[in-house]
Amino acid sequence: MNIDLSAIFAQYEALVAETDALFERVRALHPDCVTCGLGCSDCCHAMFDLSLVEAMYLNGKFAASFDFGPERSAVLERASDADRHAYRIKRRMYRESEDGRPAEDILAEAARERVRCPLLGEGDACVLYAHRPITCRLYGIPTAIGGKGHTCGKTAFRAGEKYPTVAVDRIQDRLAALSKEIAVAVGSRFSELHQVYVPVSMALLTRYDDAYLGIGKPKRDD
Repeated sequence: MNIDLSAIFAQYEALVAETDALFERVRALHPDCVTCGLGCSDCCHAMFDLSLVEAMYLNGKFAASFDFGPERSAVLERASDADRHAYRIKRRMYRESEDGRPAEDILAEAARERVRCPLLGEGDACVLYAHRPITCRLYGIPTAIGGKGHTCGKTAFRAGEKYPTVAVDRIQDRLAALSKEIAVAVGSRFSELHQVYVPVSMALLTRYDDAYLGIGKPKRDD
């Protein structure tokens, strides 16, 4: 792919900076409640998916940081294991949905599932910490998704009290808009490319080439 997406990724980095500022603002207001620190990796086992812009950005930073060598191979091996684990969980939940289990119950169960992030290295430290996704950056302070609040159980925020809360939906809307900008910029023939969400494991394993992005005419099998 020879299309320059640097302007879109710069917008993403600006959003990351805003997110970090929000986290630091809450930590400054409630330093005793935010307990994040080196060695705590609770959020590194949470299941969540990345928008196209985040997935491609993370993929690019991973490739730039780990071109070749045993450490790259180890991360990709962990990514493969994590992806299989996540797939089994999602397949089970899909079957439960088909059987009529309430979506709210399924989502609650999904929030309790544990899948180790492939970027979590020795000593429970992220090997790509500077470029970690926005979800990772918000973990540890109060957030709200779809009007429902969430706080990491390892923090000291108390249930029933009011705290500054980050509306994750607004951030996700901005990520979706940037993902759509990518689809338009590359001239993708896939109308739903910007709506594809993948876990960190798949973002690392995927080749975001012309075939994946739907650039140009599809090749014909002779």
